[in-house]
Amino acid sequence: MKTIKNILSAIGLICISGLFIFAVQNDKAPSDDKVAKEDPLVNDYNVYALEVPMDLNFAGEPVPLQNPDIYERMDRELLVNTYWQSNGLLMFKRAEKYFPVIEPILKKNGIPDDFKYLAVIESGLTNAVSPAGARGVWQIMPATGRENGLEVNDNVDERYHLEMSTEVACKYLKEAKENLGSWTLAAAAYNAGNAGISRRLREQQVTDYYDLLLGEETGRYMFRIVALKEILSHPQKYGFNFNKNQLYKNVPTYEVKVDTAVTDFAQFAKQFEINYKILKLHNPWLREPHLNNKSRKLYHIEIPEKGHYSVNP
Repeated sequence: MKTIKNILSAIGLICISGLFIFAVQNDKAPSDDKVAKEDPLVNDYNVYALEVPMDLNFAGEPVPLQNPDIYERMDRELLVNTYWQSNGLLMFKRAEKYFPVIEPILKKNGIPDDFKYLAVIESGLTNAVSPAGARGVWQIMPATGRENGLEVNDNVDERYHLEMSTEVACKYLKEAKENLGSWTLAAAAYNAGNAGISRRLREQQVTDYYDLLLGEETGRYMFRIVALKEILSHPQKYGFNFNKNQLYKNVPTYEVKVDTAVTDFAQFAKQFEINYKILKLHNPWLREPHLNNKSRKLYHIEIPEKGHYSVNP
């Protein structure tokens, strides 16, 4: 499955120089006496090397950190994601909102809970859009969505429906596990495809993800997942501090069933004392201001319970 080049990799591609050059025009350098009288620089910000836990695993499958190459690659992803503090805090905030939706669907389908971190690195838990055409939290391609029963067109795109797209991801991952033999390889196949991973295993005559020589994106893929799992599981250990009330929360909703066309969603929303924006926030799979529905399909539209939004009449 082709996916968006994850936002979490961007920081790893930025080379930050520690060299600062100051140009001084028409001024002499300060004398040693003057420098001696200056107040010492007080630096309240410190950057620390991290201890890489040696018992890291994905879905119960250990990361072979005794291998120096694996250790260095794991260390890199822990550092990158620990010190990208603003993004890290956003992941904690969004996880509180979206994990309770994702977790029971994974469990129902027999998919290990660790796969929720795959969604984190795929999209940052947003309805991301990739240049290749993948969409939604699980970054599903149009053909994959349609093959698995999702409606994908300009009017309705169910790849943006979190529950439905999570079901599709579960189906893909279960089939990948059956084909490839491990959850780690199944996760890698979510990025590079079943055929792509199978071919590389065959060509390189190995059976394990950590023994493969892969391109940049797929080669870092599992390390990013494991790093985010470790950090999100132990916030204070990695310097993230927040209160529960600072995390994002799901607004409770109820379903309205619709099996006809809707000519104007702005007018439709007013029936429920919300506006068009709020309707679309809770139903991002509705892609246009109207619903065609020539086939009289039954849709379930989420409406937020009263009292959670202040809406002007």
